[in-house]
Amino acid sequence: MIYSIVAIGDPVLKTKAKNLPADLPAAELQQLIADMYETMYYAHGVGLAAPQIGKAIRLFVMDSTPMVELDEEDLAELEEGEVPEQGIKRAFINPQMVSETGEEWGFEEGCLSIPGVRELVTRHADIVLRYEDENRQVHEEAFSGMAARIIQHEYDHLEGILFTDKLSGFKKQLLKGKLARISKGDVKHDYRMKFAGDGKRR
Repeated sequence: MIYSIVAIGDPVLKTKAKNLPADLPAAELQQLIADMYETMYYAHGVGLAAPQIGKAIRLFVMDSTPMVELDEEDLAELEEGEVPEQGIKRAFINPQMVSETGEEWGFEEGCLSIPGVRELVTRHADIVLRYEDENRQVHEEAFSGMAARIIQHEYDHLEGILFTDKLSGFKKQLLKGKLARISKGDVKHDYRMKFAGDGKRR
């Protein structure tokens, strides 16, 4: 099942998500995760958090493969012995950020809930995350590079934070009108969306 992506302006995107209960039926969870992957790929995303499909629960999926595929030029620039970053496809249930460390670096981020907007966002290079996998097994794992960035972006969604919230006051002011138009559905998009301005899906 492909869900409509909730656009900026919907209160669910500013709500802190709640943990998934331990007694949630496994079949129901597996179906939701499968639907989220299907929705993410349909919208050509590399990450999708449950609030973006209107569910205020602590769950997100990601597949960083498209972001770390290297061409011959990129491979040639790797230092001797350096291992290229590998793509990560995974579901994260009830994640909790343990640490964010390392040198901060900037990258132009976008968001399926804010089509047509890309801005430079600075994030930590390394993180440690505690989470449950699809089988509800608990892990504590370190991530770095692009995987860490995608996880931080999706984790923010669970905290009610959008990447535009991290921009300077000046940049927010410049984008204010555009974001208001997006919330009303006045934006080009090539996947199904739900807009708070009129309540319609299109």
